[in-house]
Amino acid sequence: METRTPFGAFFKEMRRKKGITLRKFCLEHNFDPGNISKLERGVLPPPTSRQKLEKYALALEIKEGSDEWYNFFDYAAASAGQIPSYMMSDTELVKKLPLVFRTLRGEKISPEKLDELAELIRKT
Repeated sequence: METRTPFGAFFKEMRRKKGITLRKFCLEHNFDPGNISKLERGVLPPPTSRQKLEKYALALEIKEGSDEWYNFFDYAAASAGQIPSYMMSDTELVKKLPLVFRTLRGEKISPEKLDELAELIRKT
């Protein structure tokens, strides 16, 4: 049974966008095809090493600083159950995360708190 993660699906989408098979992609970049296949299918979690993620992103020809670049790293963090590191350096944002988590769990929040959350999102 396939358990594709957002990271794995995005990885595969980016590879396919290049019009390249998994085997050829791996040969060109000296990656293990079995591991990349498992990564794309969500059998293996994304690497936690920034260096390894950058190596994959560059092999996929994802332009640094692009929306796809940030999506790639965000999906990796989310698939690993982590909050992207750039968010953790924003202390005001970190203070608001419990509100976001409550909202995602479906807990009721006041209209004022919801407005506060919307304003915070607009600023980022």
